Amino acid sequence: MGLPGRHAVVTGAARGIGAAIARTLAAEGARLTLMGRHHDALQALARELPGGPHAAVAVDVAEAEAVQAAFAAARGQLGPVAILVNNAGQAESAPFRKTSAALWQRMLAVNLTGSFLCAQQALPDMLEAGWGRIVNIASTAGLKGYAYVSAYVAAKHGVVGLTRALALEVARQGVTVNAVCPGYTDTDILRDSIARVVEKTGRSAGEVRAQFAAGNPQGRIVQPQEVADAVRWLCGEAAGAVNGQAIAICGGELA
Repeated sequence: MGLPGRHAVVTGAARGIGAAIARTLAAEGARLTLMGRHHDALQALARELPGGPHAAVAVDVAEAEAVQAAFAAARGQLGPVAILVNNAGQAESAPFRKTSAALWQRMLAVNLTGSFLCAQQALPDMLEAGWGRIVNIASTAGLKGYAYVSAYVAAKHGVVGLTRALALEVARQGVTVNAVCPGYTDTDILRDSIARVVEKTGRSAGEVRAQFAAGNPQGRIVQPQEVADAVRWLCGEAAGAVNGQAIAICGGELA
């Protein structure tokens, strides 16, 4: 096992990419605190993970006091945090001229501010231990533009910028900070996006899914486990020299 006894916090852990990451890190021997908004789903996943002990903590990562309390609870149950995976996120679409201030703030709050708040809570434990891993789940939208999702793109670009800046601050202190940037991935977020396009255009779900897949040079949708495998590598000792990077998992879309 590559991460025996390491305490890893994964946000947005109840489903999709977050759940795949949790299962993968647990299989490597890590002890998991699963964070998200749906406590019952988090608890159900915690019970099925190998090894342990594991914990589930409900939190809105956009709320500073709630994040502070959640990390205090996690630390109280499983000890200092060694690994943080900032996976919690949302995606909403709208033409720029119809993007409301409320939509803009929602996208920044959960995607960017949430990553900032969680990193601030986890980092002191890592610095004290002289070892830590922060992995931010960004998106190819953090590396290029997409039409009709300007708020989401801005937030994910912010996540990549935060990753690069923090990585330089802690580079000499045993902590690495990296971003993983998936392309279209087979999650509820993608399925919701497909449903919205179907509703607006009348096209079939299969046609819309094929359109999303066509953006990947491999002609397919990325699977959550492929993202989780990249996170597992970044969290291990073998990736100790990898710092401040934004690694695209997208079949060559950004080549």
